[in-house]
Amino acid sequence: MTTHDAGSGRSPSVRTAFVSGSRLAGWTGRFAGSHDGFAIREDDDGVRLLAGDGAEALLEAPWPAHGRPGRGADPLERLASLAAQPRRCGLLLVRRGGYGVGIAAEGLLLASKAGTRYVQSRTAAGGQSQQRFARRRSNQADALVDAVALQAAQVFAAEPFEYVVPGGDRALAEAVLGHPALAKWAGLHRLAYLDVPEPRAAVVKKAASDACSIRITVSDAPGK
Repeated sequence: MTTHDAGSGRSPSVRTAFVSGSRLAGWTGRFAGSHDGFAIREDDDGVRLLAGDGAEALLEAPWPAHGRPGRGADPLERLASLAAQPRRCGLLLVRRGGYGVGIAAEGLLLASKAGTRYVQSRTAAGGQSQQRFARRRSNQADALVDAVALQAAQVFAAEPFEYVVPGGDRALAEAVLGHPALAKWAGLHRLAYLDVPEPRAAVVKKAASDACSIRITVSDAPGK
């Protein structure tokens, strides 16, 4: 389980974790033990665990049911069953320094490619030099989008899949997904965005696992 702590100061701590369907029962057991039990509530966002000490956990399925709901006696069992279904996702991760594309199923990569490109950072310089810099940066970004789209088209052609998972720099990812080279996959359902660092091979591997896992957002009680 990977956890990110976004809390600061006196605000409630908020952490995000990704847990596979097979490990959900263990995770919820530990959560109950650490937070004085919990009650379950379902809403449009997912399954909420309302803990006895005031903490809350929002559990979101990796993909919609789309006519194939999970099976089980309660919401947690059904959520775990849904997440365990072997659905396939196309990963499109891109940042200024590189990219990673792949096809994931059951948390594993079926095909992937990662590479490096470079787009300069912004500058505070003014006048003509700033204009030249802006043009150069725009050209570099366009070249990155073209390169990633062509690589993604090659990888995506390897295996069929039903969802696209964008990640990294939102603007760049949207530009790549709108490229004509990816028109064949433009109509696929997009899953939740993944916040990833520079998409090296290890990052793409982890993204494959996260994309097929239950996203859990834990909010501690105020003052904790």
